[in-house]
Amino acid sequence: MKLAVLFSGGKDSCLALHKVKQEGHEITYLLTVIPSNFDSFMFHKPYLALLKKQAEMLDVELIAVKSKGEKEKELEDLKKLIKKVSEDIEGIVVGGIASSYQGKRIKSICRELGLEFIAPLWGYRGEDIWRELLDEEFKVILTKISCEGIPKEFLGKIIDKKMFEELKKLGQKYEFRIDFEGGEAESAVLGMPEFKKDIKVEFDIKSEGKYRHFIELKKEFGTGLKPE
Repeated sequence: MKLAVLFSGGKDSCLALHKVKQEGHEITYLLTVIPSNFDSFMFHKPYLALLKKQAEMLDVELIAVKSKGEKEKELEDLKKLIKKVSEDIEGIVVGGIASSYQGKRIKSICRELGLEFIAPLWGYRGEDIWRELLDEEFKVILTKISCEGIPKEFLGKIIDKKMFEELKKLGQKYEFRIDFEGGEAESAVLGMPEFKKDIKVEFDIKSEGKYRHFIELKKEFGTGLKPE
């Protein structure tokens, strides 16, 4: 099938893309809603420059639209975005794991537009997600932390098996979800099997209070060992 992926550039949407590609489907579009609200009900707030670089490394067209990120109204923005490409695709891929709030609303839009709703990670446990990411050699960094228990030093570092074991222990101790489905953290993928090259980023770390930290990307970043 020809499919579009609801794409944040994070671990879940990238792993979902990887899984449908493995099944032989064609990814024709990456669709992104960029909320002005950092705490959107539906979407995590990605970095547009990094999204463009990820799309370039995947060699897939990226279509991004802005949204105020207001509850329910952002659904209309998503619907308009999907409608733009609905004649060219047969289904929508999402990286959702357990959010019925997101799942029901996106499924409803797909039904209305006559598209398949595809959620290859639905029902996965957080540990299963990470095991698959590590086994497939994804390079995942945390871009934002919004809970107690994850040290800000985790930001921007590739999560390897050792760091994952530490994350798992912290999750048990501080009782946060290691899949971050509750908004505990956000991620970005800098390398995956479908990328032409890995992405290199430079960043500063910013903090807003004791438990809220995020990276601020510097303008210049490139791929592999070759500067852009």
